[in-house]
Amino acid sequence: MDLSEFESDNSKNSVVKSAVPEITKTEPCWLGIDEAGRGPVLGPMVYGTCYSPLSVKERLKEMGFADSKTLTEEQREDLFEKLNVASDIIGWIVDILSPNFISTNMLRKFKYNLNALSHDSAIGLIQKVLDKGVNIKEVYVDTVGDPGKYQAKLKDIFPDLEITVASKADATYPIVSAASICAKVGRDRAVKGWIFKENMSEEHTEYGSGYPSDPTTKKFLASSCDYVFGFPQFVRFSWSTADKILEKEAAPVYWDDEEEEGENKKKKKTPSVLSFFQPKTIDARKRKHRFFRDRCLKQVREF
Repeated sequence: MDLSEFESDNSKNSVVKSAVPEITKTEPCWLGIDEAGRGPVLGPMVYGTCYSPLSVKERLKEMGFADSKTLTEEQREDLFEKLNVASDIIGWIVDILSPNFISTNMLRKFKYNLNALSHDSAIGLIQKVLDKGVNIKEVYVDTVGDPGKYQAKLKDIFPDLEITVASKADATYPIVSAASICAKVGRDRAVKGWIFKENMSEEHTEYGSGYPSDPTTKKFLASSCDYVFGFPQFVRFSWSTADKILEKEAAPVYWDDEEEEGENKKKKKTPSVLSFFQPKTIDARKRKHRFFRDRCLKQVREF
C-alpha cells in the first residue's frame, strides 16, 4: 500500500488502490465496505472497499478474514499480505480522509457531519469500482447510523445493485472483513508514518492510540497545543476533547460583527411584529440571493 502521495501532503485526502483483477470485469462480483478510525481524536479516518468474484466466496472464508478491530497489527498486516498475494481475484481501494478535512467540514457554517461524510466516502468507493469496469452485483456495507435509511439511500443511487447495510457486517460477511483489514492497515500505516509539518520535537510525538480516553493521547494533546496556532494538523480540532483544551490553553478569540464596528455602536433590538408588514423599500429583484448573503460574498469591480 503506497501512501507516498498522502505523506507528501497529509492535509489533503488521498485514494490508494490495487490493480483491478481481470476476472472481476467478466464474472459477477460482490463488494464490501468498512471504515477505520471513526472515533479517534488523532489521525485520518480511512474507508476501505474490497471486491472479488462471487464464485470465490468460500476461498475468502478460508483465508480467515475477521473484524480488524479484534486483531493485532501484526495479524492485520499478515492478512493484508494474503490479499495482495491473491491479487488475481481480489481488488481493493482505500479512501484516506485527513484530520484537517474532517474537522474543517464539521465546523463549517453549513454542517457536514461525520455520518454524511462517511456516507459520501462509501458512495464514492462504490462508484470508483464501477468506473473501473468491475461487474459488481452485490454490495455489503457496515452501517453508519440507521441501517434501513442508509440502505435505502444507497439503493436510490445504485438501483441496479443488490445492497445490504447491516450492523457488525465486518463480522458477518468475509468481503466486509477484508475491506476492514484494508481500512485498518491504511490507517495504521498513515498514523505510524505521520510527518509533522509543524517540526515538533520527538518528545512531543508520542501520541498513543489516538482515542480520547488514552492517557498518552491526552498527554500529547495537552503538550502539543500552541497558545496562538492551536494543534498540529494531526489533531481533529472539531472533537470536543480538543475543543476543551483549546478553550483552556489557547488564546481567546473574539469576532466582532461588521455592523457593530465603530465608536457609536447601536444596541440591536428585537424588531416589532408590525415591522414585517411595512412596505419594502428594497426592490426584491435587486436583493442579493440568500446564497451570497449567507456566505458574506460581495461584488467587486477591481482588486
